[in-house]
Amino acid sequence: MDTYQTTRIRLLGLLEEHKMSIHSLAIKSGIAPSTIKNILYGKSTNPGIVTIKLICDGFGISLNEFFDTEDFRSTEMENL
Repeated sequence: MDTYQTTRIRLLGLLEEHKMSIHSLAIKSGIAPSTIKNILYGKSTNPGIVTIKLICDGFGISLNEFFDTEDFRSTEMENL
């Protein structure tokens, strides 16, 4: 699994875990709902760290908590 898919799956899992909609996360994160949708639906396959940080703030978690999953630990380094 690549980093984009891992990020997408983590975001979907957090939305479910926190029982939040895309709209409510956008409000809490201070970013446009379209930004979140673009990540989830593949229009943005390389979201910036600032965007991920704002999303984490919306969930009330740290960047460490976002990335500290087995899926991220097992994701292979990608050639950029």
